[in-house]
Amino acid sequence: MERQSQTTSRSESPGTGPRHACARRSGFGFTLIEMLIVLVIIGVVVGLAAPKIDVTKFRVESAMQGVGTVLLAVERQAITQQHDVIVMFDVPNNLLRIHDDANNNGLVDPGERVRGMPLGEGIIFGRAGVTARPMGTAAVNFTKVVAGLPAVVFHRDGSASEAGGFYLTSNRAATGGTHLDDTRSVELERATGRASWFKYGAGGWVRAF
Repeated sequence: MERQSQTTSRSESPGTGPRHACARRSGFGFTLIEMLIVLVIIGVVVGLAAPKIDVTKFRVESAMQGVGTVLLAVERQAITQQHDVIVMFDVPNNLLRIHDDANNNGLVDPGERVRGMPLGEGIIFGRAGVTARPMGTAAVNFTKVVAGLPAVVFHRDGSASEAGGFYLTSNRAATGGTHLDDTRSVELERATGRASWFKYGAGGWVRAF
């Protein structure tokens, strides 16, 4: 009896029995029911917030920043590599075509690289009927044409072939006449090749950045 009592005492010493083990486990993490409750709450919150998120606005801003980055990179490439780089505006397909004009002849010759940059889903070249900027009313306002497309050339001194610019907007603004504040304008200076950005709002055009 004494040996059995000692065995029982050892097996049920404080903090070591089955009940204590369960208590320790329950003190850490979450139970399945608690996790399900959290997931349900998250689902309800997302369901309430999602309809209020204007995804197109994010796409417009992303397109504006993407094109701005490309123009800056193209200008730097022309300076670094010391040859012309041409940006062509493929309006029907809503993308930029960048041509490395290694021999500076203004033509797309065999072996010269041409790469494309799409504007993004739902984003197009266009003005959506808003008041035009001084640069002009067309979707793209450059007079030079390369490979059948309106284009601007960045020279090895960083300058652009001409002053001009283009408009970006969303499909919904262009086709529905709503959300006109999706419209953006990009304008290049000839001497410096610098790009200025404007966005359209209730009060008209304002500088974006």
